[in-house]
Amino acid sequence: MKYIECGVGNRWLLRTEVERLDGTEIEYRGCRGPIVFQSIYIRLWFGRSVYILDLREGFKKQSKNQPRFKCVVGIVSQ
Repeated sequence: MKYIECGVGNRWLLRTEVERLDGTEIEYRGCRGPIVFQSIYIRLWFGRSVYILDLREGFKKQSKNQPRFKCVVGIVSQ
């Protein structure tokens, strides 16, 4: 999967994160193509709680080990 995100809280304002089949992740600065649109999402990370509103999967809440602040809009691609 490929996640293209724009917002506050990541290393770069616009970034692309690629998840490999073995579970590892690679992060790139900017937008890396090609983009095969699957969904769009908004992620709000306050402290250890992460709230995700995804067009395809609906609303999700997750807990993380590290406290952070993030507010991003993203596209899920293949």
